[in-house]
Amino acid sequence: MNHTFFVDLPDVAPDYDLAEMLEAGCHFGHQKVKWNPKMAEWIHMEKDGVHIFDLIKTKSQLQRAYNAAYKLGKEGKNLVFVGTKRQARDIVVTAAQACGALYIFSRWLGGLLTNWDQVKLSLKRMQTIESGLAEGKFKNYTKYEQGQLEKELNRLRRFFLGIQTLKQQPDCLFIVDTVRERIAVREANNTNIPVIGICDSNANPDLVDICIPANDDAQQSLQLLISAVAAGYAAGKAAPSDKKPVAAPKPEVVAVAEPVVKKVVKKQPIAATKLVVKPKKVAKPKKPVAKK
Repeated sequence: MNHTFFVDLPDVAPDYDLAEMLEAGCHFGHQKVKWNPKMAEWIHMEKDGVHIFDLIKTKSQLQRAYNAAYKLGKEGKNLVFVGTKRQARDIVVTAAQACGALYIFSRWLGGLLTNWDQVKLSLKRMQTIESGLAEGKFKNYTKYEQGQLEKELNRLRRFFLGIQTLKQQPDCLFIVDTVRERIAVREANNTNIPVIGICDSNANPDLVDICIPANDDAQQSLQLLISAVAAGYAAGKAAPSDKKPVAAPKPEVVAVAEPVVKKVVKKQPIAATKLVVKPKKVAKPKKPVAKK
């Protein structure tokens, strides 16, 4: 993947300490028999049948992920953290809540991106039940009916609690384990949503826009990587926007034309003229001519 959003990123990421990354175990990959050959460029060596990541490249990719998260936060875009594996859940929830991002920690519900219209209805249903229970709108319902509503609400919260404020499809996903969350990766690819992913040695880096080659199993490694991306998003949200305020258009000055005063010209009365009627001349009768 090569999403255009990540083409021009700001250079604001901190200089991560390689010793700290080494201590957290970020360099450990999977056993050689489980590796994906497409991860070869990120692997430094093999030791005791286990692949070892090149932490210099990991550091560079983590900085790129930080810069991407910074840009997302600064532009007010939605970033969803996805981490449903046991050792990542608490870290994902804590980090996402701290930086103001959305999150999915229980299970990725198939169709969350590709069937967004139905997801919006589910989110609206969850909000309706929550507000109804809080305001006592269901107090006249039977205990069984109220119990069914609470059961439905718990089920909806399991899938949508971390994204209940989402009004539209997310602008980007940050996925902790791209192999485990392969359905989320596939849906993001199908809907043209960019992905930042932590890719262990068994992953396919071609499916994500920014690959962070690192250990996605150890809690210390996850804590360092997830916290870094969350810090970038928080810093971006706190940064002043580059958009200049649009000045209100100046009111146009319209010249008011002076009223045209028409001069009233008094018409002079026309003098009455005497009508002189001349008597017609009466022709004298001719004398009859005698017949000879």
